Amino acid sequence: MKKLFAEFFGTYWLVFGGCGSALFAAGIPNLGIGFIGVALAFGLTVLTMAYAVGHISGGHFNPAVSLGLWAGGRFSAKDLIPYIIAQCIGATAAAGTLFTIASGKAGFTIDNTKAGAFASNGFGAFSPDGYSMQAAFIAEFTLTLFFLLIILGATDKFANGKFAGIAIGLGLTLIHLISIPITNTSVNPARSLSQALFVGGEPLSQVWLFWVAPILGAIASGFIYKTILQKASES
Repeated sequence: MKKLFAEFFGTYWLVFGGCGSALFAAGIPNLGIGFIGVALAFGLTVLTMAYAVGHISGGHFNPAVSLGLWAGGRFSAKDLIPYIIAQCIGATAAAGTLFTIASGKAGFTIDNTKAGAFASNGFGAFSPDGYSMQAAFIAEFTLTLFFLLIILGATDKFANGKFAGIAIGLGLTLIHLISIPITNTSVNPARSLSQALFVGGEPLSQVWLFWVAPILGAIASGFIYKTILQKASES
């Protein structure tokens, strides 16, 4: 249970900090952090929680990461479902907290006809810069694949594990710098689901892509690392 609570709190912090920065801080006139600040916020959430609770649960905070680690031979199949449930509950609880805070401002509404509403992910008309479904799928697949390569490499027994959290956090920052204009950046099915549940409409109907593409990318990465890169490092 301690592992599941660690995943709950880690994923909660990722959504609260990352999506919260997008909702509350990105667009403030003259003081807003912009999308560079949002990218950094997502990276910092993972970095901080990797050191806070990573030693308890492994610090996944993301269903795609759990599945990628399983594919890479680093995680037990019997723990997949409990971890994914804990991550989704943590993400949704964070989205609920964000919604409650946002509701405290007069005139707050979620317009689910606009791209990025309530920090949601999307493609086509719901992509921040109008990218197609195909482009969104390729971006999410590729970026998650490399995210898992970073995770698997940084946590390899031959790597300096003391710095793994830094590499992973900066990796997630880079991923957001690349893909916020494309999909508003997912690479995390729990993060996408939590926001879409509060937005509804088309963003909720598009959430399938932000489960399928990251999971496929993560699993591909796990097999690539296990069969190619890991063997090379052990030779």
